[in-house]
Amino acid sequence: MKKIRFTGVVLLLTLTISFLPIPAPAASKQPVRAKHGIVASSSDIASQVGIDVMKAGGNAVDAAVAVGLALAVTHPAAGNIGGGGFMVVRMADGRTTTFDYRETAPKAASHDMYLDKDGKEVKGLSTVGYKAVGVPGTVAGFSMALEKFGTKSWKDVVEPARKLAANGFTVSYDFAAGLRRSRKLLEQFPESKRIFLNDGMFYEWGDTFKQPELAATFARLQEKGPREFYEGKTAEMIAADMKANGGLITLEDLKNYKAIERKPLTGTYRGYEIITMPPPSSGGPALLEMLNMLENYDVAKLEYNSSDKYHLMIETMRRAFADRAEFLGDPAFVDVPTKGLTSKAYAKELTGTIKMDAATPSSVIGHGKPAVYESDQTTHYTVVDAEGNVVTQTYTLNFGYGCGATVKGAGFLLNDEMDDLAAKPGSPNGFGLVQGEANSVQPGKRPLSSMTPTIVLDKEHKLWFAIGSPGGPTIINTVLQVIVNIIDHKMNIQQAIDAPRIHHQWLPDLVQWEPYGLSPDVMKALKAKGHQFQDRPSNMGDAEGIMIDPETGIRLGAADPRADGKAVGY
Repeated sequence: MKKIRFTGVVLLLTLTISFLPIPAPAASKQPVRAKHGIVASSSDIASQVGIDVMKAGGNAVDAAVAVGLALAVTHPAAGNIGGGGFMVVRMADGRTTTFDYRETAPKAASHDMYLDKDGKEVKGLSTVGYKAVGVPGTVAGFSMALEKFGTKSWKDVVEPARKLAANGFTVSYDFAAGLRRSRKLLEQFPESKRIFLNDGMFYEWGDTFKQPELAATFARLQEKGPREFYEGKTAEMIAADMKANGGLITLEDLKNYKAIERKPLTGTYRGYEIITMPPPSSGGPALLEMLNMLENYDVAKLEYNSSDKYHLMIETMRRAFADRAEFLGDPAFVDVPTKGLTSKAYAKELTGTIKMDAATPSSVIGHGKPAVYESDQTTHYTVVDAEGNVVTQTYTLNFGYGCGATVKGAGFLLNDEMDDLAAKPGSPNGFGLVQGEANSVQPGKRPLSSMTPTIVLDKEHKLWFAIGSPGGPTIINTVLQVIVNIIDHKMNIQQAIDAPRIHHQWLPDLVQWEPYGLSPDVMKALKAKGHQFQDRPSNMGDAEGIMIDPETGIRLGAADPRADGKAVGY
């Protein structure tokens, strides 16, 4: 069959590649197929916004920015202009880059700000309320990407979000249920209770949810430009709300915030090129470290759901997360040994410590010595356009609905990203992650992140698929398992996303698993090797991906069945 060639920019959506028919790991629907452009996100409304932008002549970057702003309206648990994140871009002409718009610690932040007089961490101080908030970066990051690669005006890409906020959208069952589950957090803050809990009356499935204050914020951003968020009326609203409620962010913090364009972190796995996020994301370095370890084994022969395969994955995760805890942080503050961590030789050394017949207790696993080999509640979406440009982007408020506080008069929730800095180095954060002094609280520092937006090229250096996920520390292992499912187990993008997942993060020394994800026999075999499991299973992540069919060029989009997202194409 004749191949269709595209040139241009693609937003990172997960596309499904065509392989010879193979048994699915579980019942999987077919991926969404599109000849031109496709968007996979956690909201069908936001995905359609991206498609509309591309139909109107926009490219993947234009669509990605519009989708991100729309998610701030339709997915307030994680979609945001009050948080931050990472974007990985690959243009059809081969240019690649990343945009780091991670939040930063305010100038008034200090090393022990979350500890009491006895040196003990104050529960909730880094996760709930105004002291938990880092300086938001989303607006700055979106505008930087649009300025470099976009074709549409800032005013045009903001308009769909403004209209959604002003006119409202129909509340889905999952949206209403999510707000109810977060009642205890949101009702602590009058503005959040009024807007998101309908002043205590709650929104029901089928209601129309309007956000006039947020619509007015978008209108100001349209009129004055993106720096209005950092230097205009919106900035004044943020600073005033902070001052009134004991927060640390000032007008000076907002004015000084800058997004950063960074060189992508690259590596290979079985000959396929991996393009991912560098520090302050820990996701990219940890992903490449684990793939390098797995490359020393014939994973395909182990079969995707065997106890030997899961044992190998757990041991690989355990070692990478031990290194994450010790070495990863904001490269502006610490010397991160990225080359060593992602070295094939270092991975070979680590695999020499793995025993296939027994688990290695995390208590005896410390960090390695990567420097010897020297020479970063979240949501993810992917976009690919008709020309082949791709954008893969993960951004977040941290926990669902962030710190719970909504900026008075501005209509948007604020993040609780300060918890991603180590409130007390060596002690677990809200996700149970143990982090070292490299990620301690310091003014201006960007918190270490697990977000792992990733693009994979085929052996001819053409776009193959793009993937990412929310889920705190489980993000890294979700992306890892999707990549292994596609490359080693020859799954298409939807099958790879649907397949059951596991997670291990070194400490606590427990395997997380999904409902119906491990058979009793497999779990029994793993326990016999010394692995310990969490008491109850739980779903992990919300992967959104796009794949390119190498024979036809058709885009294949996949949304995770664990959530309410949808891939939309044209």
